[in-house]
Amino acid sequence: MARQETLGDRLSHQGYDGETRGEALVIRFSIGAHRLASGLIAGAVLLFLAASPSHAAAKIQRLVSPGGIEAWFVQDATVPLIAMEYAFSGGAGQDPSGKSGVGNMVASLLDEGSGDLDSKTFHERLERRAIELSFSSTRDYFRGSLRMLKDNKDEAFDLLQMALTSPHFDTADVERIRAQVLSGLRRDSTNPTSLASRKFLEVAFGDHPYGRPGNGTLDSVPKIDVADMKDYVRRVIAKDSLRIAVVGDVDADTLGKLLDKTFGGLPAKASLTPVAEVEATRPPQRAFVPLDVPQTVVTFGGPGIRRYDPNFMAAYVVNHILGGGSSSRLYKEVREKRGLAYSVYESLLWMDRSALFIGNTGTRADRAGETVDAIEKEIRRMAEEGPNQKELDEAKSYLKGSQMLALDTSSKLAQALLQYQLDKLPIDYIEKRNALVDAVTLDDARKVAKQLWDQGLLTVIVGRAPQAAAQPAAAPLKTN
Repeated sequence: MARQETLGDRLSHQGYDGETRGEALVIRFSIGAHRLASGLIAGAVLLFLAASPSHAAAKIQRLVSPGGIEAWFVQDATVPLIAMEYAFSGGAGQDPSGKSGVGNMVASLLDEGSGDLDSKTFHERLERRAIELSFSSTRDYFRGSLRMLKDNKDEAFDLLQMALTSPHFDTADVERIRAQVLSGLRRDSTNPTSLASRKFLEVAFGDHPYGRPGNGTLDSVPKIDVADMKDYVRRVIAKDSLRIAVVGDVDADTLGKLLDKTFGGLPAKASLTPVAEVEATRPPQRAFVPLDVPQTVVTFGGPGIRRYDPNFMAAYVVNHILGGGSSSRLYKEVREKRGLAYSVYESLLWMDRSALFIGNTGTRADRAGETVDAIEKEIRRMAEEGPNQKELDEAKSYLKGSQMLALDTSSKLAQALLQYQLDKLPIDYIEKRNALVDAVTLDDARKVAKQLWDQGLLTVIVGRAPQAAAQPAAAPLKTN
């Protein structure tokens, strides 16, 4: 079944979910299909999650296969499992104008029959061998994940090779997946969090590809045809932009041969449509989307900081102080002191062509204005004063300690190693990372706080109009 990855077009939060991919979750507006084989895979996953070797201290190798396929690789025989994460440049940014959602449809259909296997047989093979295979289209990348028991590696890599090189896109499968995507979009049309996120991206990026919904719209998805999907595969899935991370119980020679067999037959070069650099719309701006629901959703943010910026680590640390969890300033001010919301968070999100800071909360309709005022006041205070030394020390201690938990399984480490490659970080970044956190000074934190939050906020409010707030909620409004 095709579905959005975690949060989909909804906006992620750094503080609550930790650092499983790179410095923060690489949700970054990711859309895609995710499949888990049942039966045998359940036991494998339990074993997988139970293993907690000290991955952060593992030796990371730069492996180059006989055919020239490069990967970052950690050999780990703690459990007989192999995890691979990989990505091709492209993603939803390569969706044709007027047809947003092509990449998402491709991600949902690559495992719906390929080579000489129809959809049913393909999935039976996955389930029989406890193989987990998934694809997703993020804003900048078409990503994939493969996990298997060591003994099933040959079949797992064979199935992936077939999915990437000879997908069927049969009419019956396409229409079934299209119906599922459209059903999800209809649900989102009455979901305040989805509506707030989409409106925020529209306000922030306008007509730029980052402003379009990655999983498409009710207008665009019906227009997508098989030719669009085949063209997307031809243009995006190629070796020159491929990045790979592998962690698990396999030796370098065997892995090199598997990588050549799987990826060696792909086109040498992608044919990507250039995506322009873009800066998010300057605050302050506020938009209201009417929706007759009991709880109002508030999404707020503004221009962020790029991953390559020398001030990024200072921004990352001070952002944790502002909105990174239950000890953050926003949480204390909005929830603990005023009782305005159950949760409130704020995150740094970065893409290849832009960056944002993003926050979200939900509150009673009649207290939405008070909630926005409290958030704006606290963010303005952070911009003007910055953090104090105690806050800085506690944030640094947390962020250093949490890295070990963030990399405690082969799966998490593979995800992180892939993200480090996409972020153009050095292969020894894991070893250097805590020293970079330690190096952030109070002056660094205060300067970057002013840089990030001195302009005010882009704010999107979705819910009932103030005059209707005291009335019982009717059925959700239907919108397109």
